[in-house]
Amino acid sequence: MTTSTGVGGLRDLDELQKRSHPVRGVVALIVGVIGLILSIGLSISLGAADISLRTVWTAIIHFSPDLTTHQIIHDIRLPRVLGAALVGACFAVAGAIMQGMTRNPLADSGLLGLNSGAAFMLAICFAFFPDLSYMYMILWSFVGAGLGVAIVYGVGSLSKGGLTPMRLVLAGAAVSALLGALGEGVALYYRIGQDLAFWYAGGVSGTKWYHLQILSPWILAAMIGALILSRSITLLSLGEEIAIGLGQRTNVVKIWGILIVLVLAGAAVSVVGAVGFVGLIVPHLTRYIVGHDYRWIISCSFIYGALLVVLADLVARMINPPYETPIGALIAFIGVPFFLYLARKGGKEL
Repeated sequence: MTTSTGVGGLRDLDELQKRSHPVRGVVALIVGVIGLILSIGLSISLGAADISLRTVWTAIIHFSPDLTTHQIIHDIRLPRVLGAALVGACFAVAGAIMQGMTRNPLADSGLLGLNSGAAFMLAICFAFFPDLSYMYMILWSFVGAGLGVAIVYGVGSLSKGGLTPMRLVLAGAAVSALLGALGEGVALYYRIGQDLAFWYAGGVSGTKWYHLQILSPWILAAMIGALILSRSITLLSLGEEIAIGLGQRTNVVKIWGILIVLVLAGAAVSVVGAVGFVGLIVPHLTRYIVGHDYRWIISCSFIYGALLVVLADLVARMINPPYETPIGALIAFIGVPFFLYLARKGGKEL
């Protein structure tokens, strides 16, 4: 016998499907991929030494270690740009998953303590384990991200009236500030501020090939998991009772979703630092274009998150050469007004 929850869930699912736009999704993916490829080529080409796009293409296809321009492209610019793309994709997909699972349009790894938790754990590693390998630093970043989100949910759950979206964001802001202050305190006491400056400012200038080799398997596995989980997240975004009525094992979906978010946020912070708002901005824009089907939202968030950070890194290098502006500051310049706009709407969807 069909329950009333199940009937209502089917109605909501039908309504959601009507509000999804697969044709727009295909077009958005094609446009995004083209834009990402062009932005990557432009980012590799422009810099302290401008290099033609033809040379960039030649260096990628037929690398010659005897040419200085090829060395600059292969050893410095290419890993940097690819690192920026991966980081942007990680933050955006993590934000999309969090918004879908929590039904909180203000959810973002930077706003809910994951980024600050990972950065705090990196400060501990620099202070007490300075010779730690990069692989173990990534693992500790995952632990720090988990610590941050656990504290945020714990603090938010203590409030009367339950864990509302706004209370979750307020708890996240408080915990992020606390973990950030603790990390800076560790940096000052142990005099490792210069080592941590890169992570706190946010930037991909130090990205090398071995960073990408270590991170890529983790990120690839998490992205595949996100796509597999996308349909379940779509149902969960309708509400937990409706998802259960439609046969979803919501606790299993949440556990896997949290693990994927921890991997994505921890990996991204280990490269670029505690950059916020990417996971807030991109999922909203993609949802506005493709509708409420998370199969399209996650796919488009991957592309447009990568595009946003690649372009932010390019602008950061071009504002005041040869100095670099932290990309975290540039993205926050867009993200803060966007966050205030959403908060003013009371956390309603776009």
